[in-house]
Amino acid sequence: MPERPDTWAWLAAWLEQNWPALYAGILGLTIAALRIMYGGGTLRRMAVEAPLCGALALAASHGLALLGIPVSTAPFFGGVIGLLGVEGTRAAAKKFFTRKVEQL
Repeated sequence: MPERPDTWAWLAAWLEQNWPALYAGILGLTIAALRIMYGGGTLRRMAVEAPLCGALALAASHGLALLGIPVSTAPFFGGVIGLLGVEGTRAAAKKFFTRKVEQL
């Protein structure tokens, strides 16, 4: 691959374009894992919930533009998702979307 500089250029351009979303996912995964370790959780719980938080943060970061929120804030939301965990994020999203539906 080093003999193909166009591949490296493509990868660098892709990373530059998608860095906020990737950073949000990595941050959500890391914070969730550390939160579970700090709380005395099991390795099994950490192996399941931390990637779920990372994937949830990655998915949420791509939906920020739909809500009128700048994509540059994706790492913040990734950190919040990692801190709240899957259950807390689900409860907050349910409350948010229930309120939005009632306003219609």
